[in-house]
Amino acid sequence: MQDMQLLNEGFALMGLGMGFVFVFLTVLVIVTTLMSRVIGRFFPEPAPAAPSRPGRAAPAKDDELMAVIGAAVHRYRQRR
Repeated sequence: MQDMQLLNEGFALMGLGMGFVFVFLTVLVIVTTLMSRVIGRFFPEPAPAAPSRPGRAAPAKDDELMAVIGAAVHRYRQRR
């Protein structure tokens, strides 16, 4: 008889613990969602600035960068 009583108390304690965790996680999700909505309403993200010119950066900078990289590779190969 005592084993059955201990088993019943164990199941009751397990149900209580799982219920508490379920309620806590549900409250956590609700609070997080509400907080996100409040932050979104009172502190909206600024709109991203439109690019002045669609496309790549200035080609002169790319050419200069390629020349510097080429010189570095050439110098590295000369030393090895």
